[in-house]
Amino acid sequence: MKYSIHTIISDVRHKEDKLSHETAELLEEAYQMVQYLKELLQVTRERVIKEGFSDEQEEVDFFRNIKPYILGKLIYYNKVFKIEAICPVRKGKMYHKFFMSQLQDLKQEFKEHICGSYFYRYYRSGRSDRDREYFIRGNINYRDGLNSYVFEIDHQFCTYYDSKTARIVANELLYTYLVSKIDPADTSASLFQDADSIKDFFWTDSKNALVELIYALYASGVISHGKIGIRKITLVFQILFRIQLGDIHHAFHRMKERSGTKTSFLDNLKCSLEHYMEKAT
Repeated sequence: MKYSIHTIISDVRHKEDKLSHETAELLEEAYQMVQYLKELLQVTRERVIKEGFSDEQEEVDFFRNIKPYILGKLIYYNKVFKIEAICPVRKGKMYHKFFMSQLQDLKQEFKEHICGSYFYRYYRSGRSDRDREYFIRGNINYRDGLNSYVFEIDHQFCTYYDSKTARIVANELLYTYLVSKIDPADTSASLFQDADSIKDFFWTDSKNALVELIYALYASGVISHGKIGIRKITLVFQILFRIQLGDIHHAFHRMKERSGTKTSFLDNLKCSLEHYMEKAT
């Protein structure tokens, strides 16, 4: 059975987009995504056990990329649901302090359980020389001093290290989510090494124009091969331009309901570039 990471990503993104437009609160969206991803993981498990893999490389690809993507998203949305269920009222010092505390907890967990491990360095460096050891079922080396939960895993659908990869994926998603809850003006200095170099860099068109650009980049899949979600792309632009875009999903809905052209900003960009090219010849 051939499994495609691109198909999985496309299906999950489609579900995320659908829910973000249908649900008013992130709490409900997170809950629905947990249910969807849990079912997707179960269906995928049944297919793996029933149909298996055509060769070892397909198995490695599945347990290194596909399953960690699904499980990482599931861990992420489950955590988001729990955070959103207990967070204080929006804005204000209590709200800001709450998410700063959550961010510190995440950083501490990352420091203690992820970044110091040999496997994390292996995975982040893009190495593949030990992939058959890490991502083929039945190849667990107990001499590596593994966590006790290795004895509880489903050996038909887990290699131990695919779960560790999923936690890396979830950690990165949670970091983006938590930072997006904090005022970009407060976090830009920590995310850009040279904050002075961008202090005079700001967006001078409307917020709707920026949302239009963000959605165009997201829909075209030109950033990180389409693996980056709309929230993360939005966060980067908010930090870069030190601007709050608010509910971009509602803004996108308004774009869809425009009479005439629905992409006025992108149309103007195209015209401006063509005009510039004509002047430059």
